[in-house]
Amino acid sequence: MNDLGGRRLHLIDNFGSGPPVVFESGISATCLNWTQVRAEVEGFARACTYDRAGLGWSDAATSPRTTSVLVDELHALLKGAGISPPYILVGHSFGGMIVRAYAARYRDRVAGLVLVDPLSPGEWLSISPAQARMLRFGVKLSRRGAVLARIGIVRASLGLLMSGGRLVPQLVARLSSGRGESVISRLVGEVRKMPPETWPMVRAHWCQPKSFEGMAAHLESLPASAQEAAAMGDAEGIPITVLSAANSTPEQLEERDALARRSPRGQHIIARKSGHWIQLDEPELVVQAIREMTTKPS
Repeated sequence: MNDLGGRRLHLIDNFGSGPPVVFESGISATCLNWTQVRAEVEGFARACTYDRAGLGWSDAATSPRTTSVLVDELHALLKGAGISPPYILVGHSFGGMIVRAYAARYRDRVAGLVLVDPLSPGEWLSISPAQARMLRFGVKLSRRGAVLARIGIVRASLGLLMSGGRLVPQLVARLSSGRGESVISRLVGEVRKMPPETWPMVRAHWCQPKSFEGMAAHLESLPASAQEAAAMGDAEGIPITVLSAANSTPEQLEERDALARRSPRGQHIIARKSGHWIQLDEPELVVQAIREMTTKPS
């Protein structure tokens, strides 16, 4: 644990040789979703994964989960842990938006970016009624999840889902307007792609009300986060590799092509066998992108 003024953030650092590679997770994910990739990267670089405040092993968040706050917290964590730049930053989904913002603010501390099916600020700048409803539902479901976690139902539900049971998950569905079971089922589906030794830890995290409250805080701040990230812009002159899921929209692919073209040594790769969680579906693609980035001059 690393103390940031009374709030502790969980950090895994192998203290390896080579450039420091810092992983930033998706909006409600923890460092565990990088387990397979991190194990490979440790062979040729200093691999650093962490949990944002409110998620995983880190303490609960005490401030809004906006881009500027998250960039400040990441910067303080890296400095406090004595991890010297320049960094290669690897961000998945929402984490991709955060590492782009970090690079914009601290250009001289970043050697390269690997963006794994990244979220674009533009997707949430002017939200549609459907997006607003989705956010409200996500926050509402997260708040209900915190209540269910306090009384032990989430623990039982996840345990049964992991073993194929349905009775308690169906009860969760009724308690969450009929859609809770499908959300938890999708979550479990992604967890099953991770190494089995991580499953008990993921389950333990989501049995804590703190994790649901942390997810709600991130979702509530998403429009503000997009506004802040867009205002920061992109750092110029940084090598960028973008990995896109096979089901990315044409608009997403076009924007990522343009992002790679603006980079002096940019590339855009489509992961043909992957959904959104490329680091779980095709971890070797992420590892290769990081390996190539470690050999590029900044």
